[in-house]
Amino acid sequence: MRIGIVCPYSFDVPGGVQNHVMDLAEALLGLGHEVSVLAPADEDSPLPPYVVSAGRAVPLPYNGSVARIAFGPVSTARVRRWITRGDFDVLHVHEPLTPSLSMLAVLCARGPVVATFHTAMTRSRVLSAAQGVLQILLERITARIAVSALARKVQVEHMDGGAVEIPNGVAVAKFAGVEPLPGWPGECPPGSGGTLGFLGRFTEPRKGFPILRDAFVALAPHRPGLRLLVAGPGDADDLYDQFPADLRDRVTFLGMVSEADKPRMLRSLHLYVAPNTGGESFGMILTEALAAGTTVVASDLDAFRRVLDGGRAGRLFPTGDAAALRTAVAELLDDAGQRAGLTAAGDQVVANFDWPVVARRVLEVYAAAIEATDGRVMDQEWAGLG
Repeated sequence: MRIGIVCPYSFDVPGGVQNHVMDLAEALLGLGHEVSVLAPADEDSPLPPYVVSAGRAVPLPYNGSVARIAFGPVSTARVRRWITRGDFDVLHVHEPLTPSLSMLAVLCARGPVVATFHTAMTRSRVLSAAQGVLQILLERITARIAVSALARKVQVEHMDGGAVEIPNGVAVAKFAGVEPLPGWPGECPPGSGGTLGFLGRFTEPRKGFPILRDAFVALAPHRPGLRLLVAGPGDADDLYDQFPADLRDRVTFLGMVSEADKPRMLRSLHLYVAPNTGGESFGMILTEALAAGTTVVASDLDAFRRVLDGGRAGRLFPTGDAAALRTAVAELLDDAGQRAGLTAAGDQVVANFDWPVVARRVLEVYAAAIEATDGRVMDQEWAGLG
């Protein structure tokens, strides 16, 4: 099958959608399909051989954040040229409601279009002023995929249609069996040691880092070997200032870690802690920790509960409750057997998120979209795109 995949966000900046697109493309290539990915990127950026640059992206304030996107007449021409040359059996666009390449690709498409919705956004400010475009977009999409139950709910309740729920995948082989970082994780004798970990923006309230900090500060005086490993964006001083002076040498800040080093960071822990307080539609970091063979402790959010199979594959604690987190951490650090049991269950759970498994489910949606269009070519009257 010849598959064209469109990413709306720049490949020059790491991000969840970009990683999803690359992993999916590589899984499909591994299954023997022809794949081309179109994405914004500087012309001199190092890109995988299957990625075609649509030119430099520009930053745009979008839904409370800043997205690096490509839009306008030049981008439209490049999208049309890529689609024509690719002669794809199916076009797979990601986040088509973002004003970028995916939106343009839907409007230029002349065959079956599959769209993946990663977020639970019902409307953007840009599209609120362009309801006609929104309707055209939705009519041109043959089949929809939602990466979470919440994203699917939005499709059903707000976008006049359903979606197949297919979760984010994880490249299990990249995480399994990697070596920990030098000097980690060390011993974990009951009542004394252990390494906790956190990956994310520790200054973002919904990530819940203060909950983990409070639990760590309460436990550390009674566990002289307890350490905390933190990775993600932010200033080191801002992190260390949150801890009493006598505990700062037991906190290590890695800053941003590469995709290659992320599995090693996760493998360096006895417990990965996800203290998030809300706003999570899936829980990608949990599947990555499970793939690395690390025991997970997570707040009892619906998205996390789904990933952890209701607590079978990881320990859940009441969201926002630092005392409950402290208790869960202490119990798990003192019980290697319980950690091993959760890890074994995690291996079973994460196998369902492995990219080859997920990619086969995506291929089923492609086949259904192709069958639904039955070779018909869509008309192209919008803005003279035909």
